[in-house]
Amino acid sequence: MSPFWIHAVSVGEVIAAKPIIYALREKYPDSLILITTTTATGAAIACKLGNGTKHCYMPIDFTFAINGFLKRINPKIMLIMETELWPNTLNAVKKAGIPIIVINARLSERSMRGYRWVQPFFHLFAKNIDHILCQFEDDADRFVQLGMDEQHISVSGSVKFDAPIFDTMCVRVFELKQQIKQRPVWIAASTHAGEDDILLDSHQAVLSKKSDALMILVPRHPERFSDVAKLIEQKGMSLSRHSQDHVIDDNTQVYLGDTMGDMMTLLATSTVSFMGGSLVGDKLGGHNLLEPALLAKPQIIGPSYYNFQVIADQLIDAGACVVKADASAIAEALLAFFNDPEKCRKSGAAGLSIVEKNRRALTNTLTTIARWI
Repeated sequence: MSPFWIHAVSVGEVIAAKPIIYALREKYPDSLILITTTTATGAAIACKLGNGTKHCYMPIDFTFAINGFLKRINPKIMLIMETELWPNTLNAVKKAGIPIIVINARLSERSMRGYRWVQPFFHLFAKNIDHILCQFEDDADRFVQLGMDEQHISVSGSVKFDAPIFDTMCVRVFELKQQIKQRPVWIAASTHAGEDDILLDSHQAVLSKKSDALMILVPRHPERFSDVAKLIEQKGMSLSRHSQDHVIDDNTQVYLGDTMGDMMTLLATSTVSFMGGSLVGDKLGGHNLLEPALLAKPQIIGPSYYNFQVIADQLIDAGACVVKADASAIAEALLAFFNDPEKCRKSGAAGLSIVEKNRRALTNTLTTIARWI
């Protein structure tokens, strides 16, 4: 039987695709779900998704490679997570008579400006797309501004709001909390080069006021794990490493989350979350703020979050997230949360409320996909 083909370029997209994968598996139990990625880190997550799913790497964007892949796989539909668009792939898939739907699509103002520089080229490959399911109205409007037919665009909401409930009482979370005890703990999640130094300075400032504070530091990319460990030691802070099953004792000041696939576990053990990719100017535009919100964690982010603008604005307006631009301001925000448990609780609850109010995208997405099955 022909499989569903879901392309999710890397870790973030694979995680975002989980609700869709699980729902498709339940609705179409006899169909295989093939997940392609372009990164090894994405592959590591995809390979853990269990029965009914299979992973392979995305073929290179040459027509002969795509045609060979399609001949072997013969998918019933191609579902592209977010906006990973390759011209030869789209053309070959369309010629093979396979429907193409972009799901959970987002298009920032910056990305739209980039596409406008090559708008004729964009039109050539975008015409092969059967439908685009956008996260928000702003995303849909930008696709229309680029010349996409409105009849081929709809707004589903973000499937990230439909992430499965995480078991905060699982054994690993319990074990870590037993080690942490009642210490104030914050997580710096999905950090990039240039951010760790700033955030470690924030933690040193926090330690000067709360000597028992613990920082969980989770770099975005595994190739940076060793460099970040060295940086922590250079800063003169005591280090424990998740990958080596180090125990968090009373002397541990920084716990390095140097594994893949454990973000929710580490978030669940934290009191406050800082989301990375937001302190490095306009390079990245932030990462997924909904995972901490799902766990009712108050959040701090840097000033660059254009890739999650609508979600961030909702969280900020609700009091679930604050924006801070430097080490000192981040430390002050952390101390404010640590010193006021009720403020911490209300902020986290506001974030969870935003998630619950927006849980509709999965149903919308499945309804649209069914039109092409």
